[in-house]
Amino acid sequence: MNASEALPPSVIASQRWPLYAAGFTTAFGAHAVAAGLGAESADIGLSLLGLGILLALYDVAEVFLKPVFGALSDRIGPKPVIVGGLLAFSLASLIGLWADQPAMLAAARLGQGMAASAFSPASSASVARLAGGKTGHYFGRYGSWKGLGYAIGPLLGALAIIMGGFGLLFGALAVLGLTVAAWALVSVPRLKPLPRPRYTIVDVWRQSTERSFLGPTLVLAAATGALGAAVGFLPALAAGEGLGTGGSVAVVTVLAVASALIQPRVGRLRDLGRLPDRPGMVVGLLAISAGTLIAGLLPGAAWIYCAAVLIGMGIGVSTPLAFAHLADATPAERLGRTMGSAELGRELGDAGGPLLVGGVAVAAGLPWGLGALAVVVGAAAFAAPSRAPSAPEDAKVPPTPS
Repeated sequence: MNASEALPPSVIASQRWPLYAAGFTTAFGAHAVAAGLGAESADIGLSLLGLGILLALYDVAEVFLKPVFGALSDRIGPKPVIVGGLLAFSLASLIGLWADQPAMLAAARLGQGMAASAFSPASSASVARLAGGKTGHYFGRYGSWKGLGYAIGPLLGALAIIMGGFGLLFGALAVLGLTVAAWALVSVPRLKPLPRPRYTIVDVWRQSTERSFLGPTLVLAAATGALGAAVGFLPALAAGEGLGTGGSVAVVTVLAVASALIQPRVGRLRDLGRLPDRPGMVVGLLAISAGTLIAGLLPGAAWIYCAAVLIGMGIGVSTPLAFAHLADATPAERLGRTMGSAELGRELGDAGGPLLVGGVAVAAGLPWGLGALAVVVGAAAFAAPSRAPSAPEDAKVPPTPS
């Protein structure tokens, strides 16, 4: 029996909750600020190009830095990277207290993205190392809390801006980051870095192109690309059907809630052996594809909400299965690097999904853009790994916390 299993369940739960809170923080921060920027762009003098740049800064930082910080968490242990990243997130958010001009907003947004690049993959690696053979269960919970951040981020962000402007929003984010950092410092065990073999460039290339890594990463990219496109285009479709601002924004909330509710259940079924990885990922991606087609082809507010539920459920099925497969197929000594690289795939999908829909929509109309996305997401189902993950035993047994 490993040391984690010897501890009381309540103690183990207290170790994992700050990790879920870290996942919530990055999702909440990204979407709360993004929604606020979109709503207030005219008042702060942002052009459409300027708005696009500000929205992209968070993701651009993550694309470049997540693999770096993931590898760092393997080298020094994930806890210092988590705590340091959350503290940096708070400091970057403080810049937003003086966000009365686009340059300060850009600095705050970029700093938050850089900080999230540290604590996000390190948190994923910690969830994997503390899972104790229940990777599906705990990644389901982790994904559910991130989904909650996506759901309430725009709503609470808009409320904060109405009550006190961007200063109140960024102040709340600074307090959130500081609180979660203190919680992680106290509760998350210090997982020691594990001895790592020397990897050549050929080894790294082989590991990055193995189906056990590349397949789940493509699934994550497709699911996140659909999420990124849905967050932007489903409200636009709803507004075109005559729904007000509240009804249009609520579409995204319905999507995120559907995803958050189903992820823990999917994880438990996976750990019980009732939901194999490949069929589950395929079903999830096909549900996303079907929901996207419904949104593009069937007019009416009711169909848009049905599409949001289908897309959310598809994301909620495919995401925890892909993360759990990655965790089980990866040796523990390089979990941080693997999770960071997988998160890079998600960020590329997050950027590519809206670009694909928008590019095709400009040429042929929004239904064709959504149809193109549905085809790409459906095609990604072929990338789902066909074999159960097989990693060395040290990948499956959490190391002893110090």
